[in-house]
Amino acid sequence: MQTPPRPVTLGIVQTHATPDPADNLNRQIALIRDAARRGARIICTQELYRSIYFCQEENHDHFALAEPIPDGPSTKAFQQVAKELGVVIVASLFERRAAGVYHNTAVVIDADGAFLGMYRKMHIPDDPLFYEKFYFTPGDLGFRSWRTRYATIGVLVCWDQWYPEAARLTALSGAEILFYPTAIGWHPSEREQYGKAQHDSWETIQRSHAIANGCYVAVPNRIGHERPIPNGEGIEFWGQSFVAAPDGSVAARASSSQEEILVVEADLSRVEFARTHWPFLRDRRIDAYGDLTRRLIDRP
Repeated sequence: MQTPPRPVTLGIVQTHATPDPADNLNRQIALIRDAARRGARIICTQELYRSIYFCQEENHDHFALAEPIPDGPSTKAFQQVAKELGVVIVASLFERRAAGVYHNTAVVIDADGAFLGMYRKMHIPDDPLFYEKFYFTPGDLGFRSWRTRYATIGVLVCWDQWYPEAARLTALSGAEILFYPTAIGWHPSEREQYGKAQHDSWETIQRSHAIANGCYVAVPNRIGHERPIPNGEGIEFWGQSFVAAPDGSVAARASSSQEEILVVEADLSRVEFARTHWPFLRDRRIDAYGDLTRRLIDRP
């Protein structure tokens, strides 16, 4: 039987950041309004949109950028805009949960402005210029999805992109679309040697999540060369935000350096089609996966 089309238009925002949080919030809202005017009904920001990517250094001053959720200024502003425009908003924030406990968090706001919930980033990196363990406590809300006005969506954040377990568990909770707010780029000194391979790996792993779970994957990334450390190398964010369909094909991809809003029509009937024609969820051997909860499988 042919599944009737279920169209929903996605909007993902690719932009730069400045040192001024208020400016970043105002520009983000303006871009969301533009996306809504162009028909987007579920709109997602890039990771930590409200500031430059401060995790390039370990500096206690940056904790002042954090805000409470849901009572902070960003969540309140997005709730107002979502209600006004009738759109769902996924927004990435630096959450101040309590003194000494901070999270890299994404909030989900429904089209009536209701705060549906939040996801706290589970996988926290600690690499050169990505010193996130200094700032972020690992998430403790698990992997889940939310039934919004337009679709059931799941949210993961940046470094979570490399973990098929995270995508799978979010899809198993009902997500038809996985959103990944992202801030990833090149070390300029490494770009010539490793840049193409790094980008290809990043895109390929996420397209594979779309295939393995029969869902859409939407990935907003930032652009710009940010140097919060004086005379430091900084990070050259590679943009190239994209939306992948349930068969892994790229429905749309942004440039590597220009501010863009990708507005992409997704047909959620393709999720049903993918999951019945390639029934990976049906054929999972859940009786045999117990060792996935172990760090390593040590054998004699």
